Amino acid sequence: MRIDRLSLRNFRNYTEAEVCFVPGVNLLVGGNANGKTNLLEAIGYLSTGRAFRTRKEQELIRFGTEFAELSAELFSQERAQTLRAVLFSGRRPRQLFLNGVKQKTAAGIVGVLPSVLFCPEDLLVLKKGAQPRRKLLDNVICQLRPNYDAALTEYQRLLEQKSAVLRDWRDSPSLREVLPEYNLRMAQVGALVISYRARYLKALSACAAEFHREFSGGAEELTLNYHTVSNIDDPFAPVERLRELLAEHQASHERAELESCQCLSGPHKDDFEARLNGLSIAQFASQGQTRTATISIKLAERELLKRDSGEEPILLLDDVLSELDMGRQDFVLNQLKNGQVFITCCETDRLTSLGQVLRIANGSVK
Repeated sequence: MRIDRLSLRNFRNYTEAEVCFVPGVNLLVGGNANGKTNLLEAIGYLSTGRAFRTRKEQELIRFGTEFAELSAELFSQERAQTLRAVLFSGRRPRQLFLNGVKQKTAAGIVGVLPSVLFCPEDLLVLKKGAQPRRKLLDNVICQLRPNYDAALTEYQRLLEQKSAVLRDWRDSPSLREVLPEYNLRMAQVGALVISYRARYLKALSACAAEFHREFSGGAEELTLNYHTVSNIDDPFAPVERLRELLAEHQASHERAELESCQCLSGPHKDDFEARLNGLSIAQFASQGQTRTATISIKLAERELLKRDSGEEPILLLDDVLSELDMGRQDFVLNQLKNGQVFITCCETDRLTSLGQVLRIANGSVK
């Protein structure tokens, strides 16, 4: 698994760029706001069909231009392949291509270039609110299971529409008539979301615990516990049972949703709790313990993608090493012996010998 060449046109701060990469470690070196992270974002977009810094694709298009184009030559699934994305300003939908064939949805490209992203914001994900933790789960499950990507996209669409109805129903009371249909469909799709998340988190917890035991010298036990709607005590139950329980939860929150004009029931409020030796990381862990646990989780993500595809996924490290002390840097660097890795940094320092160095300045690569 590797990306050999990346071509960009009008993407973020790049007017035109073509970059060749080595199979091992690629160091992207340059000052802030020169375009290092933009390169990682382009690779991530071709990997998942999603941008990791924004939900607005307009922000990916260079200011003042009508479209952006990203393309990559890669070796994946034991053969040479190509990925291409064209993004348009305005309301025109994007176009995604795999080996020159236009894909109907992002599910058509998912799994071709699996990747794991690790950025400084991730080091605090176990201390923050629930939304970044849901995103952490969703980003990998979407790569592992294209059906999950489709279900999550549909659920988010329904959630936005139901939320709009709840905001406006007092001005247009007839809107309440469509709520039962939204609830029915959201219970159906939401049950799938919960089932996928529960099973993935179980595997992630077991794998992350192995990394953390090694990282902490066996002194700490890391566990991850899934939390979904309050009346579901077994998220591994059959999907039909989960649907029934979601419908019951929706019914019990109907009045509260109308009064608050917000959607209060469903997996869009899911979360997971990380614990060390039984104690909540969010409440009791030191900064060092939190970072160690987060690194273990990210390395576990990579391992699970590898187990599923049989290939080492690409690892994207966005300026994360500068946030770690020497011991944690060494632990991460010792995991980079296999697969293709991209590391952004301001200075190479001790990293120079790891692999190819690419200098990034003002949207150009040397």
